[in-house]
Order: sequence, then structure tokens, then C-alpha cells
Amino acid sequence: MREKIRSSRRLVVKVGSALVTRNGAGLDKTAMADWARQIAELRAAGKEVVLVSSGAIAAGMQRLGWTKRPHEMHRLQAAAAVGQMGLVEAYEEAFSAHGVHTAQILLTHEDLADRKRYLNARSTLATLLELGVVPIINENDTIVTDEIKFGDNDTLGALVANLIEADVLVILTDQPGLFTADPRKDPTATLIGEAAAEDASLEAMAGGAGTGLGKGGMITKVRAAQRAARSGAHTCIASGAEPDALVRLAAAEPLGTLLFATSSPLAARKQWMADHLQLAGSLVVDEGAARALATGRSLLPVGVVEVRGEFERGAVVACRTGAGEEVARGLVNYSSNECRRIARQPSNRIEALLGYIDEPELIHRDNMIMR
Repeated sequence: MREKIRSSRRLVVKVGSALVTRNGAGLDKTAMADWARQIAELRAAGKEVVLVSSGAIAAGMQRLGWTKRPHEMHRLQAAAAVGQMGLVEAYEEAFSAHGVHTAQILLTHEDLADRKRYLNARSTLATLLELGVVPIINENDTIVTDEIKFGDNDTLGALVANLIEADVLVILTDQPGLFTADPRKDPTATLIGEAAAEDASLEAMAGGAGTGLGKGGMITKVRAAQRAARSGAHTCIASGAEPDALVRLAAAEPLGTLLFATSSPLAARKQWMADHLQLAGSLVVDEGAARALATGRSLLPVGVVEVRGEFERGAVVACRTGAGEEVARGLVNYSSNECRRIARQPSNRIEALLGYIDEPELIHRDNMIMR
């Protein structure tokens, strides 16, 4: 299974608070510079990388002189606001040493649950990757509430892996990987080299949070791997202190724990769309568009002859023939009113008709399933 990691094209790398802040002692700029170097090497090898980094709250605590993570929501948010400044500045400095541009993106789980914001975030990340920029993502801890209480960046990393259709989620932690039991308590515990992410016994092996700085722990990493596997991504859990961990993992070296997905990314994504999305309206297509959809093409506005229902960007709509037969469904890039204005028109007319352009397609083939 490790060879699948070698051939991966798109990776999400998540690093935890304990690594980023040297267990709360302050930002570990040496480690951050080393991860930047490794990511630059991966990019030079033709891979696309998104970095999900914890550490804003922990860095803010250090700057404010706090030794214990507070419980009050407003103090957690204040720490995140203070720490985010130093965190982003350190990453920008680390990557610029290799001529790599970075972009900061703050997300909440709500952003990825809302279909319109999901599409917006997806489009932004896709564009940044096309431009050769490394997106650095953190949870927007300055405004979220329940996410601070119950969320974690392991889960955020898995959600981002689904969002950008990543091949691999790499979780760098302060442990060598997943053990059969907590090695700090059980001397007979052994490292798990590989296992199916969906294996139900893995949760029983994972313990609670490892440090007082973050909300993570091995259990959140196992659940993140399970979530990532539902979109077909494999998950590697390894020590961030291991020399050249990212480069060695990408080279299929048996490092840490590999929790592999048992279904392909495309099949998993299509199944997710088929099972969980409700129709908000429909687009009636002409015969040429119906034939194009059947061959795996995206839906362009020129092939739409009628728009039925009222919906917003990101809604799930059906593509139907004039006789009412549903041939496909997917996430639409424009609202119903916008669709009506650009229906029957070539894509190069979208900006002239609407005053802007989000995408040249009404529904991209990656966001579509055939019926």
C-alpha cells in the first residue's frame, strides 16, 4: 500500500500544536523552516501540498505569558487572535527562503458544511494550487465557539482532504504513529505499520488527548483517517521530529502508521454525493449537452434550455432531458437567477452577462454524478 503514497499528486499535511510550539515554549521556527523545506522539495517533485497548522492558540498563550490553556471562550479567542499573527509570519518567512509563496486561509467546520461556502473555498484552494502557492489553513479560532470546545485540526485536515480531493492526508504528531495501546502506559505496545482506516478496532487502541495544548490525541487522528477514507484519501500518521518525515513518506518509506482507504477517491466522492445531497432544482439540457454529460463532460451554460426551481450557488440540482429524465446531478456554480441569465450562452459570455465569472461551467464534472 505504501507505493500508492509514492504516486500521490495532492497532499494535505497537518502539524499539531505540540510540534509547532515546542510543547508551549514558543514557535519552533527551526522545525517550521524544515517543514517548509520539505514541502518545497515535494512541490519541486510535482506534488501539490496544502498545510493545515495548529498552534495559534498555543502561540498566543506563549506571547501572553499563560502557562495553562484557559477555559473561557473569550480568552481562547483572544489567544488565537494574538498567536495567529506570529504563526503566519513565521511560515511566510520559512517558505520565502525557498521562493515559495504562501496564502493564509481561516476556516470553520461550518464553512465546509455550507455548500455555497464549500464551493467558494474549493475554488480558491484550486486556484492557489494552480498558481504554485502553498495554502496554510487554520481553524478560525477567533470567531468559532463550539469548534474550539469540541473541534480539532485533525478533523479539519480530513475535511480539507475531502474538499480538494487529496490523495493523502499526512498527520505529523509528537508520537511515532499509532500503537496497539498507549506506549506511555503499556510497555508491550507495538507500532502499527499499516491498517485499513475503516477498521473498527483502531478506535479502541487510541487513547485520549496527548497534551494540554491542543484538543487532539490519537483518537482524533484515527477518526480523521476514517473521515478522509470516505473521500478515498489515505492517512499517514508519523512523528514530526523524524528527519525528512514528509519527503520519506512521499517516497513510500515505511515510516509511522499508514491507514489506507479501501475505495478510490472518485468512487467515494460520487457515493457521498449520491447518498447525502438533496435536489434543490433542475436544469433542462438539450440533446447535445445530454450526450456530452454521458461521456464525462462538464455542463456548460450553452447546453441548458430551461431552469426549474429556485436555488443558490452550491445547491444540488438535477440535469434533465426535455422529457424529464434525470441524466445527472451535481453542485451548481451559479444561482437559479444567474443560470437563467446565462442559459443557452457560451461560457465566454458569462462575465459580460453577469458582470463577473465564478466558473466557466454550470456544473463541473468532478462535482457531478451520472444517474
